[in-house]
Amino acid sequence: MSEKLYDRDFVRRWVNWDEYLREERPDLPVTFDAFERALGELYASFTPEFAEAESGVAAATIVEVAREIGRAGSALATHVWRNTAAGNLGGWQVARALELIVVLMGAVGTPGGTAPSAWNKAIPAPPMMPPPGKVWSELLMPREYPLAFFEMSFLLPHFLKEGRGKLAMYFTRVYNPVWTNPDGMSWIEMLTDEAQVERHACLTPIWSETAWFADLVLPMGHASERHDLMSQETHAARWIGFRQPVLRVALEKQGQTFDLTWQAHEAAGLGQVWEEDEFWIELSWKIDPDGALGIRKYFESPYRPGLKLRVEELYRWIFENSVPGLPAAAAKEQLTPLQYMRKYGAFLIEDQVYRTHENPPPAGDPGVEIDGARRLGFPTPSRKLEFFSKTLKAWKWPEQAVPNYIRSHVHWSQLDRAKGEMVLLPTFRLPTLIHTRSGNAKWLYEISHTNPLWLHPEDAARVSVVTGDLLKVSTRIGHFVDKVWVTESVRPGVVACSHHLGRWRLQENAGGERWSTALVDLARLESGKWRMRQVHGPRPFASDDPDSSRIWWEEAGVHQNLTFPVQPDPDDRYGDVVVDTNRSFEVYREWLALARPAPGPDNLRRPLWLPRAFKPDASAYRLDG
Repeated sequence: MSEKLYDRDFVRRWVNWDEYLREERPDLPVTFDAFERALGELYASFTPEFAEAESGVAAATIVEVAREIGRAGSALATHVWRNTAAGNLGGWQVARALELIVVLMGAVGTPGGTAPSAWNKAIPAPPMMPPPGKVWSELLMPREYPLAFFEMSFLLPHFLKEGRGKLAMYFTRVYNPVWTNPDGMSWIEMLTDEAQVERHACLTPIWSETAWFADLVLPMGHASERHDLMSQETHAARWIGFRQPVLRVALEKQGQTFDLTWQAHEAAGLGQVWEEDEFWIELSWKIDPDGALGIRKYFESPYRPGLKLRVEELYRWIFENSVPGLPAAAAKEQLTPLQYMRKYGAFLIEDQVYRTHENPPPAGDPGVEIDGARRLGFPTPSRKLEFFSKTLKAWKWPEQAVPNYIRSHVHWSQLDRAKGEMVLLPTFRLPTLIHTRSGNAKWLYEISHTNPLWLHPEDAARVSVVTGDLLKVSTRIGHFVDKVWVTESVRPGVVACSHHLGRWRLQENAGGERWSTALVDLARLESGKWRMRQVHGPRPFASDDPDSSRIWWEEAGVHQNLTFPVQPDPDDRYGDVVVDTNRSFEVYREWLALARPAPGPDNLRRPLWLPRAFKPDASAYRLDG
């Protein structure tokens, strides 16, 4: 800013600086020159020297990086992904601060820059879309977190423990909360308590830690065993991909016919493995066989009125009606749209998608006026990039209405290294594994089958350990025991443990890939006190795959996500995990007290303008509704 390395014209045109001046600096004229002055005053204390004192990164290095950003200009791309913003006090302001740099450089919707994800993906509409729900679920969208985009599902065990409700039927799909979420032992307590969850069905293509605690385990097909649409933000384009169940397609090309995909799996001797599209269609017809509940109609054929929707009809309708340009491209090759997608598997809807905000708005959309012309703008209330958020100010966060700095709950000033307090980094990833989804990839687990504690040599000397020694890592609610790896690849004061590994099973010959899982003994020591102890790690076993007899590694890593009770145990062993769920509930209540609950303006539960994955009907947003 001091060297004027930002894109002044982009900021003038596309940032809501005028709204900021009116709301926060009424002492200044509403001019861009005044905004530049206000911006300098606002961030005057955030010097490179201040940043060095906070972060340990040299001020000269920070200046060098800033100048490199200035040279990158509109080709700058940086974003927070999930790490700092996930479960970290003030992490959401880290995301805003990084985006502020992108905006200052004018690197939004530009070659080399970043863009709103919706600009670079396509989501075709189905034949009939049910209307938004008119009942608000406080278990999914609690009033304490009115600005959360997704449902707060990871807090569900604590919500039920507080008596906020109960679940008659719970489905988990593409979700392994016992493994993935923090505080997995609280999930086990919830899933095994019929007073909280009466019935739980786990829809999964593989065995999982959560499946152990399900009433019904329903096998669902992998990506290659189902129909599906794909559209990802891979580049500056909008495209769709079409997955097809490989086995069913292969058998149908050989002359066999099937009504449902699971029938092809069963014909090949693989059992009744469903694809989810067909499962939900069938379940909806079972729930509403005569249509009296108003559910079945959304799963009826658009080509055969009143009859059950077939999966090929679903995608046929989408390709004929919801994908711009596809029918014409198919007709050129004398194919139907469905035939085209079955042949090619992908379709490019629009290429070179840049500066979408500069486009004219569609009919009926007022857009935003920029320099005398109507433009589409951005998906915000002002249609501009909101340096100042009127929403945050109105919803009880006035002091955070602009990008700001909040010290994390693990800031160095809050830690006493002399007492052994350190920052635990549990979210980094080894380059050889894909989250925890690689358990069936035997070659990858042969390469990486441990997640030791990364410890800087200074810290290793301070606590008198060397590579291979055991350390107990304790947090406020439990501990886990892991082996040390002394390395300069981590900073002093930080201990790190990759989140990829530590998968487990409860039986010797069932549950989870034996390339990657340890057999464990899970014991409830007393109410709210749990201990998981490894019996043994991977070992050779007999199977149809001769490689299973060649397993030479004996470790599967440590499941740190279960969290860590602070209970000294004189009999610690590698892989031990001890958890106090009572203490976990206390910590949850402490963090809950930091929230600023609804209602907001007009007695609303949430701001109406914010998009949602599944947005309820507007009538459900009012607390008095």
